[in-house]
This record gives sequence, structure tokens and C-alpha cells, in this order.
Amino acid sequence: MQYRRDIDGLRAVAVLPVVLFHFGISAIPGGFTGVDIFFVISGYLITGSLLDDLERGQFSIISFYWRRARRILPALIFVTLLSCIAALFILLPSDLHEFSLSVIAASTFWSNIYFWKTSNYFSIDAELRPLLHTWSLSVEEQYYIFAPILMFLIYRYFGKRWLTILLPIILGSFVLAVMATWLAPSAGFYLLPTRIWELMLGAVLMLKRPPPLSSRFLMELLGLAGFGLLAIGFFAVSESDPFPGYNALYPCVGTALLIYVGQNSPSTIASRILEVRPLVWIGLISYSLYLVHWPINAFAHYLSLEELDPSMTVALTVASFALAAFSWKYIEQPFRQKRSFTAPVPIFAFSAGAIAVLCLGGAAGALGNGFPQRFPDYAQQRIPVGDWGNGTCFNEGSSRIESWNIEDCTRTRGFPTTVLLWGDSFAAHYVPGLDANINQLQANIVEYTYAGCPPILSYFSYARPDCMRFNQHALKIVQDAGIKTVVLSGRWTDYEARSFDGLQQTIDTLRGLGVRVFVIGQSPQFITDVRKIAFFAKRENLDDASWPMAMDPDINNRVRAFTKGATFIDPLNFLCSAGRCSYADAGQFLYFDYGHFSSIGATLAISKYWPAFASDDALATTE
Repeated sequence: MQYRRDIDGLRAVAVLPVVLFHFGISAIPGGFTGVDIFFVISGYLITGSLLDDLERGQFSIISFYWRRARRILPALIFVTLLSCIAALFILLPSDLHEFSLSVIAASTFWSNIYFWKTSNYFSIDAELRPLLHTWSLSVEEQYYIFAPILMFLIYRYFGKRWLTILLPIILGSFVLAVMATWLAPSAGFYLLPTRIWELMLGAVLMLKRPPPLSSRFLMELLGLAGFGLLAIGFFAVSESDPFPGYNALYPCVGTALLIYVGQNSPSTIASRILEVRPLVWIGLISYSLYLVHWPINAFAHYLSLEELDPSMTVALTVASFALAAFSWKYIEQPFRQKRSFTAPVPIFAFSAGAIAVLCLGGAAGALGNGFPQRFPDYAQQRIPVGDWGNGTCFNEGSSRIESWNIEDCTRTRGFPTTVLLWGDSFAAHYVPGLDANINQLQANIVEYTYAGCPPILSYFSYARPDCMRFNQHALKIVQDAGIKTVVLSGRWTDYEARSFDGLQQTIDTLRGLGVRVFVIGQSPQFITDVRKIAFFAKRENLDDASWPMAMDPDINNRVRAFTKGATFIDPLNFLCSAGRCSYADAGQFLYFDYGHFSSIGATLAISKYWPAFASDDALATTE
């Protein structure tokens, strides 16, 4: 295919927002949509290469993977090796153990599945995982397992009726992506079935090559519309919005329009903008830039465990560009140009050997439990958690919902008022503090909690398929037991992408049953386990046992907007000040991980802000 400078410019437009978003530039809240631009570009270019082979009668799976290996593996292996060296010196044992597993996953192109099972892309600790960004490479490589074969079959046996076969796949994938934003958002983000449509959109653009419009003015408008759609993705979409789904249309359709315009009218304003020299140069190094920037960012955050100041962000950005330029010139280019790699055997041998070495290294780190001897002064102190009623009152997904028993799960007794505590693990973590505050509470507190299941009646998740039935059963408990007061609590930061409409609907339903409702907002969450924070704070000789919260401090104001008819309690008002929250008190940890209260923390939290239930008609609480 003929080289197109505008596509390299488009790569720059894709990678720059991704880098800035990852480095914490809040002005580009949708910078992550740059990955979707890459998917469309990749589908377009790789399909063009395959079509060339088919039309020249030179189609070969071996040849295809030889080109893919030369393009993808050298820089990936280089960056992974550098990351392994850094990880060996920086990461604490448990984190090195997890990193080692991710090395194996990234090297064998299933890291999207690995991170789907272990991490949310937008979770608090995501920026501490040096190879998280390799999920997108795995999506592409999984696509290229079957795409060449599918193209060959369509070309050979269906008379090149591309749309007849591909359009149903595209539509099916898009519908699945939209459904996944509500039913299984993490799977929808990471997995191939919900991303195929983005790659195939680029493929169809190459295969059908729509002709130019007769009007130059309309072509100009299409180019500007393409930029406009990309801008909507970058500036109007954020991590709290459902994604990919409908919101992925902005970057994907915008990219398709710009590719189409450049394909048919290269002299339009849009194409000329994309062909400016600085953008083209960034586009040339964009693959290496994408690879190197995230580990640099992750290790910097790991060493600081808090938001980076602007000067550090600038330094990391410069370092990313410098290392990317080095990787492009001395790693990418030699493998793509040297004669020793113009045959399949040498590159396949190199690839197999390098992947084997990385997998062996990853296995060693995993089996060696992260080599704890590297940090002899670090001990994973045991923190008292208290009794959550695991398996009975706190359902971890293996207990029968119908086996829950109000008698077994009444955690405090002896009062005329009965209150139902309903929610996920961020409701259950209050339970160990109930007994110590029983005189304040003046109520029989009944625990009804389920891991990963918010107290939202309409909530459905394939990860927790019984969640909706569990929540519906709560209404039966309320009616059967004559409960007149309910406390709702959850990890609200996890559910905002689906909107909090369901919370308001749940409150309205309870109010319709004559129930008084309290909603406890999001309690503090830190970037990682408080024991790690304390370890690094001690090494830095920091005496203050507080740390910046690793979440948007405005989260509870957004939750509050969907609690009409209920009393809302904001824990951050009582546990934090100026964005910092205490993680220990008098040498005792208030949390046992990144945000769940220890038994001591639960006791403190309840004493500070839980409502007192003197009777069903007289409740006293202040915020």
C-alpha cells in the first residue's frame, strides 16, 4: 500500500491524549479513547496488507505473522525487559508476584483476559500496574488470529461479498459492547468480542473503499466533522461514563471519517493538518511511545504513592518521548529493515526465544513469591479485621441467598428498633464496629451484604449473577420482618459508570414501603494497601499517619444527588481533611487493605458518623 503521512499524523492524535490522560492531565478526561483510534487504524492498515496479498495471489499465514512479529514484538520485548529490571528493584514482594504473572500474560498476548480478572482499567490501583496497557495489544493480536483466515475465506468462497459477512459481525459486536456497559463493564472494556467492531470498521473502510463525494466542500466538512467527533471523545467522555458502547462511536467514527477523507481527498484541510511534520514524527514513534510511557508512569506512582506534581509530570513526559525515540530508532527500525530479519525463520526464532525467556522470568517471580528477601525490613503485618459473618451474613458468591437467616445475622440485640444494613463489602466492613458502639446506636442491626453487589435493585452483573435476586430478596426481608429503617452503603466509586439512577429508584421503592432510608457515602480509599503506604512513609521518615485519598473527593456530592427522600451521610467529612485521610491512629491501622475498615477503623467510623436509632420515630444524626 502507498504510505500515507496523514495516518501517521492520526496516530499522533491518538497517542498524545492517551499519554496525557495517563499522566493525570485532567483537561483531557477522555484521553483513553485514543486506544479506539488505534483499533480503527490497525484494522484499516492490516486489512490493506492482507488484501494486497490476496489480490496478488501471495496470501500466506506465515508471511502475515512474520510481518506482525517484526512490527510488534521487538519493542514490546524491549520495554517488558526494562520493566522487569525496574520491577526487581522497586516492587514489594506481593506486587512483584502479580507483576510476574502479568509478564507471562503480556508476552503470550492474553493480558486483556488477565487484567479483566484482576483489575479494572479505571480502578484506584490501576496506575501501579506497569504492564496494564498491554491489554490493547492482546486484543489486536487475538483479532489477528482469525481475521486473516476469515478474509481468505470470504475472498475465496463468497466472491468478496465483504459486507454480507462482516456487517453482521460488526453490528453484533457493537450491540454486545453496548449491553456490556451495563451488564459486564469490565469484560466489555477488555475483551475482544466487544472490540471487534472497532477493528472491523477500519477493515470495511479498506475493503469497500467508498468513493469521494462530488462536492469538495462536503469532503472538507467530513474532515472537520472527524476532528469534531475525536474532540467529543477526548473532552466530553470521561472514565465515569459507560464505555466502550455508544461512547466509542465518537473516536471510531471520527477516525473512519479522517481516514476516508485522506484516502480520497488528501488536499483537504483535515489531511493537511495531519501531515504536519511534528505530528508525523510523533506518529512514527507512537507505538514505542505507547509502550514506554505507561511503565514510566506506573513506577513513578509506585515510588510516590500519590498524585505527581506538574514538574514531575513534565519530566516523565520528556523521558517517555526520549525513550520512545530510542526504541523506534534502535529497536523497531533495525528489525523492520535489516536483511537478517527479512525471512520468517530468524524473526520467529528470536520471538520464540525472547517470549520463552520472559515467561521463565515471570514464572520465577511468581513461584518465588516476589523474592521477599529483597526487602528484609518489610513485613506484611496482620491487621485485625473482625467478624463480617462470611458465608452467612456476608455472601461471597457461594452461599444460597435463601439460606440467609435474620436471627443469625442480627449483629446487635436488645432494642425496640430493628435496622437493616444492606450493601456490598463497603457495608460489611462496618459490622466489626457495631458492638463497641451499641449504646450509641440503640438498635438491632441486621447485616445483609454481598461482595461486589451494591444495594441497587436494578443492578445486574455477570460477575455476580445472583446480585439482582439478592437485592430483590432484601425487599421481602423488609416486609416480612416489619423493618422500618434501612442503611444503604457501598463502594460507590465502582458503580458511577452505570449512573446512580438505580440508587434513587431503590430509595423510592423503600420509601413506598414506608421505610426510612439512610445512605452512607463513599468512605476513604487509598492508592494501595495501607501497610505499603506505612512502609514507604517510614522510609521517607514521615511521621504523619495520613495520606491523600486516591479517588475524586467530589464523589459523594454526586451520590448525594441521587438520594432524594433519604438521609445522606458523607464519611469524608469526618475522616479526611484537605484531601488527606488518616490511615492509622496511635500506631493501629484503620484499614486492612486499600479502603476496607479494620475492626478499629470500623469502631471509629461508626462512632463518628453513624446515625443513632433511639426509636423508629426519633433519629438523631448530624453531618
